[in-house]
Amino acid sequence: MIKTLVIPTLALLLAATGAARAATSLYVDPQSSAAVWARANPSDGRAADIANRIANQPGARWFGGWSGDIGSAVGGYVGAAAAANRIPVLVAYNIPARDCGQASAGGAGSLAAYQDWIRAFAAALGNRQAIVVLEPDALPQLDCLDANGKAARLQLFQYAVTQFKNLAPQTSLYLDIGNSSWLAPAEAATRLANAGIANAHGFSLNVSNYRTDAESNAYGIAVSNALQQQKGYGKPFVVDTSRNGNGPNGTQWCDPAGRKIGVTSRINPAGSQPEMTLWIKSPGEADGCAAAAGAFSPELAYKLIYGY
Repeated sequence: MIKTLVIPTLALLLAATGAARAATSLYVDPQSSAAVWARANPSDGRAADIANRIANQPGARWFGGWSGDIGSAVGGYVGAAAAANRIPVLVAYNIPARDCGQASAGGAGSLAAYQDWIRAFAAALGNRQAIVVLEPDALPQLDCLDANGKAARLQLFQYAVTQFKNLAPQTSLYLDIGNSSWLAPAEAATRLANAGIANAHGFSLNVSNYRTDAESNAYGIAVSNALQQQKGYGKPFVVDTSRNGNGPNGTQWCDPAGRKIGVTSRINPAGSQPEMTLWIKSPGEADGCAAAAGAFSPELAYKLIYGY
């Protein structure tokens, strides 16, 4: 029988640290791509829906090579969230050989460059509250690397986990492990353990994907139980619900038609799994088919609102 591990929610963990006025609500990014587009196009018939249904909802901001000086970028973002007494969600997305050279190819140019980048990222968070999702798809995509590449990537994950633990003690760090249709739970647990999850808060699922809540939640519990069996500890998880309202369209992953936004971002009650549902992928930002990967498409956003 699959059992749910009773693990404190982020809010309770933050309260336990004694931090003053710990925020329990998630930050709405006023500069999200949906918000920027809606403000710039008030006469567009889609603008009100996109503003209300997407831009006004809490979501993640992604950081990578495009972010400029990463310390300044992260520091400014978490500072704005702290001023609003809200918890920001950030995605670190700059691993070398990112996305196996596919639509979201890129990343730091060397192992040393990534170490510098991720250390500056963690240092910029400091003692402020934050949620960080580390390198979506990078652990499931180990299979596209040779033996040396796999070892190097795992070492980078271990390094990153150590930086967040030491430099950003109020941050809840989630190592991404793909989605429920990718790795078997035992294999997912093994990769998470090898990446250093023992010193991270938990793991993330379904980023930029479409698997249903029921499927993702059961898978997350199975992965946590596999960790318990392999290593003697379980971990909480979060699920990206930004585009899973209608579930998947077969095996199509690149801007498939007929998808829909899912439940909005929230911190779930104590003892719940998943610990949080989050909009990690920003609805309306393309996978690389409806528009360039990461580019905002108002038509894609509008269709996600209504499920067509």
